[in-house]
Amino acid sequence: MRTTTRRAAVLVAAGALGLSGLAAASAMAAASPFAGHPVVAATPGPGWSDGMGSGYGKGGSAMMGIGARDGSCLEAPIAAAKGTLSEAQKTTLVAMAQEEKAAHDLYTAFAGKYDAIVFDRIAASEARHLTTVRTLLSRYGVADPTTGEPAGKFSDPAAQASYDTLLAQGQAGQAAALQVGVTVEQTDIADLTAALGGLSAPDVTQVYTQLRMASQHHLAAFQNWSTR
Repeated sequence: MRTTTRRAAVLVAAGALGLSGLAAASAMAAASPFAGHPVVAATPGPGWSDGMGSGYGKGGSAMMGIGARDGSCLEAPIAAAKGTLSEAQKTTLVAMAQEEKAAHDLYTAFAGKYDAIVFDRIAASEARHLTTVRTLLSRYGVADPTTGEPAGKFSDPAAQASYDTLLAQGQAGQAAALQVGVTVEQTDIADLTAALGGLSAPDVTQVYTQLRMASQHHLAAFQNWSTR
């Protein structure tokens, strides 16, 4: 039964990634997803639940920041209005898409190698995150760098090198793979926090805020599994 559940989770994640981003205008050069970021501690967000039940966000919304100890979470639909993005902010959005794909592909690879269900659950979440970021890329007319790229492949050489390094680190054993998860989520939190600075577009602000909350759930889940 557990094997069937794990396989189903991987299939759900893979299916979500199969939703290609829409074609957009000029391609943007993306920054390396995982290079040189500060370590961020796990800080439960407003929707944090320490057990397996749901943790509801501010205002009682059942979609904003629902999380569990296993790292699974749900995000609200993009309800905020479109704003404007600078060229630098569009480049950051491109980098976010690559980070979400890298996280998904890493966790899916580890789920196929190790028996920790946390990888399956969070891989499925990362697939939903990527779909959301792709929606923003389409909305702002920015080319999606992840379209057509198979698992573990990236159009940006720096992103590819970072992915390959993290994948190799995680092959050393389950404990090492969990530590890779910690590193990825700490990086995501740092990047999203930086990206929110000076951001005025309501829809992008909503998505980045929710993604940061999700990464806090994921980070805490990986840290919890690391102590088992």
